[in-house]
Amino acid sequence: MTTLDLTPAPGAAPLSRMVLAQTGAEIRATLRNGEQLLLTLIIPVLLLVGFSAAPLVNVGGGSRVDFVTPGVLALAVMSTAFTGQAIATGFERRYGVLKRLGATPLSRTGLMLAKTLAVVAVEALQIAILCVVALVLGWSPTGSPFAAALLLLLGTAAFSGLGLLMAGTLRAEATLAGANLVYLVLLGCGGVVFPLSVFPDSVEPALRLLPISALTGGLRSVLTSGAGLPLGAVLVLVAWAALTLGLASRTFRWE
Repeated sequence: MTTLDLTPAPGAAPLSRMVLAQTGAEIRATLRNGEQLLLTLIIPVLLLVGFSAAPLVNVGGGSRVDFVTPGVLALAVMSTAFTGQAIATGFERRYGVLKRLGATPLSRTGLMLAKTLAVVAVEALQIAILCVVALVLGWSPTGSPFAAALLLLLGTAAFSGLGLLMAGTLRAEATLAGANLVYLVLLGCGGVVFPLSVFPDSVEPALRLLPISALTGGLRSVLTSGAGLPLGAVLVLVAWAALTLGLASRTFRWE
């Protein structure tokens, strides 16, 4: 007669299961946060409609919506992966949420993976809505959607690393102020709604090295000009992702 072995077998779940469980929790928390949804979805939609309909941008005779849409897609990635994530994570750290997570088997790397996967899921919803709005406004995308998707993923990694680096090292109030300040600066200087050619020649090369400029320019060359995968933009985004994620994994503090 076979007997059942009911001896407890304590131990941590596999990393993949922990990451997926935390990803689900992060997605639910984001969708319940009205302020984050305002930042990550409503503002990009308003910018897309406003700058596409009003003659505020000189696009050299081309379609305004074709010029603005890639920039707004890049802005949506920055809003979710950087600004929203940095602020939310900073206050999670302040209120002790991360300290409690630190007492679980979930590692810093696992937490960062879960937060990045949650960001990707929210971005998929954002991008779908923005694309529908842009198509209604007359957007005519060209080029490879796979190249655009790769640029969006690289941009997500770069901005996610930057947001986690800020949230894991600064106080929550400093993160809130810093994330919003960086958001406004990059919105104005990253080629999102105004071409980089409007800036002085002495600063334009430096602005092209910003992650938002690389993402915006790369998406614009693919979706508006029908070009292949822009290697320059890819290299800039990969460099930012490697640098920020590497630093965040080493310096991120639970409390």
